[in-house]
Amino acid sequence: MRRFRPILSPAGVIVLFVSLIIIIRSLILRNSYEIVLAAAILFFLLIFGVIGIWKSKKLKSMEPGWKPPFPFTALVSSLAEKTGNNPGDYTLITGLDGNIPFFFRLHFFIKGKFYPNGSGNGCNTSAETSVPRGETSAKIPLDFPVSGIFRGEGFCQLRDIFGFFSFSCGEPQQRTLNVRCAPCFGKKTAINAQSGAEDQRSKPSADIERYYMREYTPGDRFRDINWKSSEKIDMLITRISTDNQERISRIEIYFRNFCAIGNGRKGVSLEALWLLDRAKARLSYFLRSLMELNSSFIFDVRTGNKNWEIEDLDDLDAFLEELAGISFLPPQNETPIQQSPGDIYVFSAACDTGLNSFLLACNPRPVNLFLIQPGNSAANKNEQTKTEDNEILCSSDFHSNGINIPINYFKRGSVKSLGINTNKTQIFYAEIKL
Repeated sequence: MRRFRPILSPAGVIVLFVSLIIIIRSLILRNSYEIVLAAAILFFLLIFGVIGIWKSKKLKSMEPGWKPPFPFTALVSSLAEKTGNNPGDYTLITGLDGNIPFFFRLHFFIKGKFYPNGSGNGCNTSAETSVPRGETSAKIPLDFPVSGIFRGEGFCQLRDIFGFFSFSCGEPQQRTLNVRCAPCFGKKTAINAQSGAEDQRSKPSADIERYYMREYTPGDRFRDINWKSSEKIDMLITRISTDNQERISRIEIYFRNFCAIGNGRKGVSLEALWLLDRAKARLSYFLRSLMELNSSFIFDVRTGNKNWEIEDLDDLDAFLEELAGISFLPPQNETPIQQSPGDIYVFSAACDTGLNSFLLACNPRPVNLFLIQPGNSAANKNEQTKTEDNEILCSSDFHSNGINIPINYFKRGSVKSLGINTNKTQIFYAEIKL
């Protein structure tokens, strides 16, 4: 939907206002030099205005589109060097066809609201780029420091090089983007997955050969490799016996996105959102590393919002897209599936006040806990040297990317560390710096 935007920029309004004052004053005083000066400025503004209006009408049919990279990943300055997630994946602008008059340039804008971790309080966001003369495409930097959802509009404006006028042209394009969390890395996790039942899913008869073959994984018998098929596709393929169908390993995962502060979705602090973002990063790394280790794993992921069954990379990719927009929910009672054997893997943050009760309910099953604690706590300073490095989010990461953080995010108190004492707990730290 096209919005009304003023033609004169603030600089143009000031120049026009000053010129009118000068010409009125010069007519009263009959100062010919001031009359000529003011008239020249007004004539100059008139010429540029007429050219801009005429050309912007010709460019109304232009349909510029903006295509962000996929997957769209958050960028944190303190983690960029460590993770290798450096700037460079710009949003591509296409469809910028049209002859631009001299002393004018096309500018592309993206404006909208960013919802960190899907929170209810959005941040106003804007990005801008100038299109090089004669080019039909351009790149615009659009980065976010945490995961979440961005809803924005991209539109073009024709501007003179002096910055006096701004004319809307082309059709605006709206987008909704899922921003995934910045990556993290850590030690490999030893897995004690529950042994699953036989894979009895029905397959069409035409797929019978593919059904009893799969990619080679460490531990498969050497004599089961199908060398002919492997040579054709340049990949090791393992035969699966028709008498014994392949058994699967299921891994039960709980992602606890619960927070008692601010009634869940609304009213949470930026620190709490950063802790949730780092919990998402740990879960993402856990899933990817295990799927690379053994493609036969099946992950049963349970969150406060929804349950997922992840069997392959396509399922994982779809899950990570939805995970980007998952926000906090108010605390609720949650119990594990007691009849299932094997370890439970739990990902949580310090704002989850019901975590201790959940861990007690898991007995007697073994629990592997991945916990994100606030790094600015004095009690945690000594422990941080024994574990992973502290992951820091600076407020400048927002401002440098054209994101205005509501002041409410800093007025909602700090998160206190949880006292968790279990044998299989990995603690990570995350901190906010202004």
